[in-house]
Amino acid sequence: MEICIRGLQKAFGHNGSQVPVLEDINLELGAGEFVSLVGPSGCGKSTLLHIITGLDQADAGTITVDGRLVKGPGAERVAIFQDPSLFPWLTVRENVEFGLKVRGVIPAERRKRAFEYLRMVHLASFADHYPKQLSGGMRQRTAIARALALDPEILLMDEPFAALDAQTRLVLLQEVLDIWLKTHKTILFVSHSLEEALYVSDRIALMTAKPGRISGVFRIESSRPRDVNSPYLQSLHKRMMTHLEAEIAKVAREEMDSDWEYTLGRVPRRPDRDLGGGI
Repeated sequence: MEICIRGLQKAFGHNGSQVPVLEDINLELGAGEFVSLVGPSGCGKSTLLHIITGLDQADAGTITVDGRLVKGPGAERVAIFQDPSLFPWLTVRENVEFGLKVRGVIPAERRKRAFEYLRMVHLASFADHYPKQLSGGMRQRTAIARALALDPEILLMDEPFAALDAQTRLVLLQEVLDIWLKTHKTILFVSHSLEEALYVSDRIALMTAKPGRISGVFRIESSRPRDVNSPYLQSLHKRMMTHLEAEIAKVAREEMDSDWEYTLGRVPRRPDRDLGGGI
């Protein structure tokens, strides 16, 4: 399914005034396309995803899915968040079946579909375990299976691996890519990591610091599987960082003490006078 975002705006109330969070967002996702959204902390990436999901409303602008206006949640759109939010009293299989049960799917069909998607995320042998018996990565894979069991046309993923260690993130990123290659669902993937986005995406949309705007969209002309250290992807990474660094500096100036400085292309550091005397 296609997603079309036009002129989207959103503000939140703070101390009696309206603080703009998203401003004039324009973005399109083709049917079956894998698009990543990357930007500095607080730029409104998650807010945008919540609006697309239908869990929040924009102040202005429109979102359409295959030409139909989004006015709230829909069966064709399912979100996966940082917290897998599994029910601790249900087994892995029962958690995967939960949405199907709510929809009135008969038990035999629920069980069949649960095992189909648990096999897809390599968790079928843990079907009778409870969430407390799983690692963080396994819980997130359960959440992915639960989303896939609903057979949505669109997956909206809000930094689903942010709380996991680097090794587990790499494993799950590959699994998400494998699932996309098998299902060709439309995916919008929110991430802080350009490396992650370069590895999986057809296109990457970059956002500015708050208020969030789309500052550039880059197409990745590289076959999969990809080597993020290839000259082509490294060159693309450098170009995108040029877009992002000024926005990262804005966030740093807002969130750091006044004695911090930010130099584009370098890690933020304290002035020499704070390094024990210096020069």
